Amino acid sequence: MSPVVQQAWQRARRRQWWTGMLIGVPVALASTALALRLGGFNAATAVLLLSLLATAGIATWRVRQLDRRWLVRQLDTHAIVQDSADLLFAAAETLNPLQQRQRAHVTSALQARMPDLRAPWPGRALLLAWTGAMLLAALALGWPRAGGPSPLLPASRAPAATPAQPPRLQSTRLQIDAPAYTGQPTRVQSTLDAKVAQGSRLQWALRFSAQPSAAVLQFHDGQRIALQRDGEQWHAQWTAARPALYRIVTTPALRDSRLYRLDVVPDQPPTVRVITPDRSLVPGTPGQRQWALAFEASDDHGVAANAELKVTLAQGSGENISFREQRFSLSGSGPATQRRFARTLDLAALGAAPGNDVIAQLQVRDNRSPTPQTAQSTSLILRLPSAEQIQGTDLEGMVKKTLPAYFRSQRQIIIDAEALIKQRRQLSPEEFTKRADAIGVDQRILRLRYGQFLGEESEGAPKAPPPTSDALPTSDAPTAAHDDHDGHAHDDGHDHAQAGHDDHAHGPDKGEANPVFGSATDVLSEYGHTHDHAEAATLLDPKTRATLKAALDQMWSSEGELRQGQPERALPFAYKALGFIKEVQQAERIYLARVGPELPPIDEGRRLSGDRTDLASRTLPVTAVAAPDPSIVAVWQQLADSAAAPDLDALTRWLRGNQARLPDPLSLAAAIEELRAAPDCVHCRHALRAQLWRALLRPLPQVSRRTAPGRMEQTYLDALEDSR
Repeated sequence: MSPVVQQAWQRARRRQWWTGMLIGVPVALASTALALRLGGFNAATAVLLLSLLATAGIATWRVRQLDRRWLVRQLDTHAIVQDSADLLFAAAETLNPLQQRQRAHVTSALQARMPDLRAPWPGRALLLAWTGAMLLAALALGWPRAGGPSPLLPASRAPAATPAQPPRLQSTRLQIDAPAYTGQPTRVQSTLDAKVAQGSRLQWALRFSAQPSAAVLQFHDGQRIALQRDGEQWHAQWTAARPALYRIVTTPALRDSRLYRLDVVPDQPPTVRVITPDRSLVPGTPGQRQWALAFEASDDHGVAANAELKVTLAQGSGENISFREQRFSLSGSGPATQRRFARTLDLAALGAAPGNDVIAQLQVRDNRSPTPQTAQSTSLILRLPSAEQIQGTDLEGMVKKTLPAYFRSQRQIIIDAEALIKQRRQLSPEEFTKRADAIGVDQRILRLRYGQFLGEESEGAPKAPPPTSDALPTSDAPTAAHDDHDGHAHDDGHDHAQAGHDDHAHGPDKGEANPVFGSATDVLSEYGHTHDHAEAATLLDPKTRATLKAALDQMWSSEGELRQGQPERALPFAYKALGFIKEVQQAERIYLARVGPELPPIDEGRRLSGDRTDLASRTLPVTAVAAPDPSIVAVWQQLADSAAAPDLDALTRWLRGNQARLPDPLSLAAAIEELRAAPDCVHCRHALRAQLWRALLRPLPQVSRRTAPGRMEQTYLDALEDSR
């Protein structure tokens, strides 16, 4: 397309757009005048904007009608184009030589004398549109009103509203002063709905179009706060202690008496997190002198700068345990909402000795006024090892250094079995069975070592060296010894022949000195069973003995599978044995509150008499399920019937007594008030019924009745009855 044709086309489209606008603008002005007369200034502004947008849209749509097809038709109406306008828009490579010559001829002719493609101005339509619009606007604005001032009159000359007219809120102002401890600044807003902190002071400043004779704030629970007039404004104040719904009630009544919502956010108690140590029970190390503690306390409105660390020292064992408590003041660091407290305890200054427990607990409080909220951390326990435990640990280390591959712990047996299973494909069946049998021998030796604590016979096994890390101590109470996590190098070729003897030999060891004639000790060691003494079988309490017996049973099953070359089948038994061993080892001291028991005195005269007078039944009573209030169920059913009038007063009384258990009582109260204000509102009835359904108690599922037996089942039941 040549530039001359493009310019002529654009001029034609601009003429079309301006024609549409000049015809549509007077129509928009006339519509605005009518809206100003009937609806006021706001309605007139809206009509003017919508009319201008509609006019511009219609004009743009009319311009888009002048597309390329229209341009071809317009050019073909002129003789200078010779009905060849479509050649101007065709691609040059698609034209034959004759068409190219014709295209060049038409292009040169149009450049020499381009016809005007613009449509003429519609003078009659423009005159009619503007004349009619001016006449309609004059009639709308100049026609006298039936009463009241003209909208074009200034506000100073308009007559004042009389008190007989219903007042309307002109301006609202709500000032929120949060409690000082929250650190929130004073907030001023124009909306009457708010979400405030508990204890905030609210101040209302309201202005009405016509001054009422009285005004109050009516809350949904019946509380009323009178508004005090100060010139043109009405003021009131209230301390937000609970969530509430309220409305503004005036005399005469307001045009719009809607409900406003005040959500009150309560202050949350602080929370304490332990940073160091990473666990609540910390085993101490021999010679430990210090214990580092670190805590982090957070709160929504800030934590107090100082906290209190309570340290309790527990000394003694068994029933002779004494407690000594000390308190330390700590200063926090960091922002007020997330402070850190740290302290390194000097164990010597506390008087902690080996075998003692040090219990630490941090107590913090927030900045709430007048009564701050407190929180405390979990109790952290540092367990210092006793002298016996330290000695046993040293001896255990000596045994491991001297005989590193003689004994295996239960965990090491599991590790060896799993490693052997992974090597099954690289080993021959004979070698695999040989190695599994060697692990089974280790399992047998370990079983015999633990069996000595139950007074079992050693089956002729050689005297066991000192126990490894997962062995039980020989003190009066088991301690929390740790299992041997460090696997020792296992020499599969070492000799197990001595451990495999099943004879019960009690002769003296050849390496020992000759027995002395007449010595009671030597006679007992030669002809008696010293390992079957009652003392060796009574070191443990009954519960621990039962657990250890279960561990030995699992070891026996594991040993049998390993000796048969089945390590996969032995692993479940080995894992269960390890679990029982750990349960025996986890014997910990339990701390109880130092409160004496208050038990009723025992009547010695009634003992062994069989007299059950005044004895309460141990059978738990059957508690009836709390049924929902029938009046509330009746209201819910009445809401489904559009002709029935629900008892909203009974529903309001029920709501006041059950606010604590409802997740959102304000929404239910708002639905009640909306239906009370508009009894014929169908949507309000449905909304209240939905809110009430969420508030009703759900009945517990009942036991379903058994289905009636069929013919064959009934025949079988009858046969059972006859057999009796």
